[in-house]
Amino acid sequence: MRFVDSCKVKVVAGNGGNGAISFRREKYIPFGGPNGGDGGKGGDVIFQVDEGLGTLLDIQYATTLRAQDGEHGQGSDCYGRGGKDLVIRVPQGTQVYDATTDELLFDLTEAAAQVVVAHGGKGGRGNMHFATPYDRAPRKAEPGDPGELRELRLELKVMADVGLLGFPNAGKSTFVAAVSRARPKIADYPFTTLVPHLGVVKIGDEASFVIADIPGLIPGASEGAGLGIRFLKHVERTRALLHLLSLDHGEGRDPWSDYLALRAELETFDPELAQRPEIIALSKSDLPETQEIYEELRARFAAEGKELHLLSAATGHGVPAVLHALWDLVGGERRPRIRRKPRAEEKETKEGESP
Repeated sequence: MRFVDSCKVKVVAGNGGNGAISFRREKYIPFGGPNGGDGGKGGDVIFQVDEGLGTLLDIQYATTLRAQDGEHGQGSDCYGRGGKDLVIRVPQGTQVYDATTDELLFDLTEAAAQVVVAHGGKGGRGNMHFATPYDRAPRKAEPGDPGELRELRLELKVMADVGLLGFPNAGKSTFVAAVSRARPKIADYPFTTLVPHLGVVKIGDEASFVIADIPGLIPGASEGAGLGIRFLKHVERTRALLHLLSLDHGEGRDPWSDYLALRAELETFDPELAQRPEIIALSKSDLPETQEIYEELRARFAAEGKELHLLSAATGHGVPAVLHALWDLVGGERRPRIRRKPRAEEKETKEGESP
């Protein structure tokens, strides 16, 4: 399935139904009076978060999303039926912008959240509402209001606790596959990962966090080089960063220089990103050359006040320590689980005893 994280769409809410002009006509009742009912309200266009979706692909091809119009009013005091709302499922993390003004309208970060992006028109009143002592047979009714029409731009930013950053072929996808059930494509050529992949990492029996495998960055990414800013935006929602460095993804590459280059791209794209808590790790510790240079590199990072971890996603060496370090960064912000009282404790509380 294609990964689509940006698209434009036109949403049109339903028009309200017109009010009716009608009069009561029964035998022996020559002047029954007006009985035209109101028109029904037009349907709304609603965006609803679906945690099972991970792309805007379905919406990309729907150029216009239109809700149902309300029915017109009828005689015998019958009101028109309201138009059916159009509910569109969108991925969690979708931002809704006004395509004309570029104003952020909604940021759908909560699970199962619903927002009305276009309101349906109000139904018009029938002539039964216009009867007065001076005009007992009004021949006028209101037309329904038109529904809202909006040009929207949708941007998807993946929801993850940890963003995984590194140069191409630094071992990011292998790491995500080793610590979660996500299965990104793994190969030995640059830019194997073309879309973000989310994985749920388990820490013990209950604790967990979500990690995002971001496609590889290169110098100049914040200006569009490589895969560019298209995927840097997916780091904005993360609360911590994991920098993966390696030795074998290019001739003459230096992990410290690579780390500084990644930091520079983050700061250029968004200075606030450079202030996020971070963990730095040298991957592929199963390779002899990595083991030989690790102590030297660790001392170099320590001299700058940075701790350098060592891990191998292939063998699992050092992976638990890195995962626990990441949990220490993101787990403390989680809301603690509330333990429900046993029935005996609830009974005692109701009887006036302290819980």
